[in-house]
Amino acid sequence: MKNTGNLKVDAAGDREIVLTRAFEAPRRRVFDALTRPDLLKRWHGPHGWSLVFCEVDLKAGGAFRFVWRQGADATTDMGMGGVYREVVPPGRLVHTERFDQPWYPGECVITTVLVEQGGETTFTATLTYESREARDAVLSTPLEHGVAEAYDKLAELLK
Repeated sequence: MKNTGNLKVDAAGDREIVLTRAFEAPRRRVFDALTRPDLLKRWHGPHGWSLVFCEVDLKAGGAFRFVWRQGADATTDMGMGGVYREVVPPGRLVHTERFDQPWYPGECVITTVLVEQGGETTFTATLTYESREARDAVLSTPLEHGVAEAYDKLAELLK
C-alpha cells in the first residue's frame, strides 16, 4: 500500500489497483464532480495539466471523452475515452478506460463507489486491468502522485 497524502493506493488480487480517498462533502456533490463536464474541467488532472475537452453521456452504454493538455503553450494532448457500464447516482459508476496512446496494454474497467457518513464521502475506485503485467506497468509509473494532485484539486472544489 502507498499512502500519498490523503490518497491510499493498494494493489489487490492479480489485476487490480484500489484508490481510496475521503472528501468532506456529501456524496451527491462528489458524484456530480465526477460526472459533470463543467465540474470535471475544474479539477481533473494533475498540476500543470488542464482538461481541454470533456464530453460525457452519463448513462449505461453512454460514452465519455477527455483530452488533457500540459501547460498553456503545450502542443501535446493526451486523450482517453470509455463507456459507462453502470450509472447509479449518487453512489456507483462502472466504466471502461482506454488511452489514445496506450501506456499500458488493453482496457481498464473502473468501479467507483461513494459511501457517505456524517457529511463525509469515502471514494473507492477499483481499477481492473486485463493482466497482471498491465496492472504492474501502471504501478511502476508515478500514478499515485498525479491522482493525488487531481484529488486534492477536487477536495478544494468541494469546499
